[in-house]
Amino acid sequence: MKKNNGIGLIALCSLFATMLIIPTLIVVPFTNSGNTEKVEETPPTEQVAEVEDSAFSVSVWRSETEKVEEVPLETYVSRVVASEMPVNFEMEALKAQALAARTYITRHLVEGEKVSSEADVTDTVSHQVYKDDKELRTLWQDSYADNMEKINQAVKATAGEIITYEREPIEASFFSTSNGFTENAGDYWEHDIPYLKSVESPWDQGSPKFSDQKIITVAQLEQTLGVSVGAGIQQSTMTKTEGNRVDEVHLGSQTFSGREIREKFELPSSDFSIQQKGEHVIFTTKGYGHGVGMSQYGANGMAKTGKDYKEIIHHYYQDIEISPLSTQTASLNGEKPVN
Repeated sequence: MKKNNGIGLIALCSLFATMLIIPTLIVVPFTNSGNTEKVEETPPTEQVAEVEDSAFSVSVWRSETEKVEEVPLETYVSRVVASEMPVNFEMEALKAQALAARTYITRHLVEGEKVSSEADVTDTVSHQVYKDDKELRTLWQDSYADNMEKINQAVKATAGEIITYEREPIEASFFSTSNGFTENAGDYWEHDIPYLKSVESPWDQGSPKFSDQKIITVAQLEQTLGVSVGAGIQQSTMTKTEGNRVDEVHLGSQTFSGREIREKFELPSSDFSIQQKGEHVIFTTKGYGHGVGMSQYGANGMAKTGKDYKEIIHHYYQDIEISPLSTQTASLNGEKPVN
């Protein structure tokens, strides 16, 4: 009897010890920007990039909640890639997007740009689209674990890498779909950028956004532009950029840039033609987005032909280097380091 009691006491002690140990396995603290938080147990496939892999954190202004979210860099990059590029794209295209996203935010922070005293960037197209973990779970539902695992694989494969030109992080602009060419930065924005030059991008024709039409009335066109064209739209003239988008269009007695027309009528692209049928005007467009930098559908097309992410990056950004992020972190001492 005494022997049995001893065994029972040992078993009871073992059970008590197990009860103490198990909670520490389920919830562990980590430090992020000096705050202690709890990480809920999740399968490895659902985890976003590890905090310790992040050189710094990013303060994101959440437009719906109007609150600032502190996000470790690599977690931020993962969620931007998940929000900006279709998850069914090729792995090498996702890697290229991860590299562009990390470069974009690094340059933004190095230049000291902020949207407020507390936030570095917004979660909108004004910077980079960002959805948090809850939003991605809602979006993907049962596919969340598999999708996040794929995104994380792409991000981790490029961890610690950014795109540089003359040792500085580049303006890593990207867009959805080209018209067959990318655009010179100076033909769409106000100044030339040496690494953002027009290049061929024939892979985009498979994009569902490659072509589109928008129809408005002649009256709408005249009111929006402040011109009188009557039946003279067919006689309008336009000049083109190197990227085959509209440089200038002459309507009535006035001249407008292709970008102006695109923005005023919310066209998908500045590659458009104009046709009048009766009292209506038809804009026929090619491509989707401003056209400067990396085409996402072009990147996916390149990946399908066997090109890796470095080849994709070197195609869309001219004369650049892929460099370690550590060369830039000294400029971010004023930011919020991740311990």
